[in-house]
Amino acid sequence: MSKKVLIVDDSIYMRSLIKAALEEDGYEVIGEAPNGESAIDLALELQPDLITLDNILPDMMGFEILKTIKDEGVDSKIIMVSAVGQQTVVNKGMELGAEEYIVKPFTSDSLLEVVNKVM
Repeated sequence: MSKKVLIVDDSIYMRSLIKAALEEDGYEVIGEAPNGESAIDLALELQPDLITLDNILPDMMGFEILKTIKDEGVDSKIIMVSAVGQQTVVNKGMELGAEEYIVKPFTSDSLLEVVNKVM
């Protein structure tokens, strides 16, 4: 049974990069969201095992999405993905319930290392 993943990123390039790496490693990407509103809808509807969550989206911050879906009882593991790597930002993500935090740019190998550790 493959693990189901929702990818949230406003960059189609980043989504395709993450998707390719995950699918190659046997994960099933069941949804992609370019913004916060669709991310929340898809998380509630699909209940994925894992969500990769960009922190800076056009309509809201990843932190808001993270808090909302955790408050709604979605049990997905969440890996924050962001170009912002300051420790305070990382800590906030972890406090809100993210399992891990990946700083862009990253390699497929480093992504999979974190994903496999979390899963």
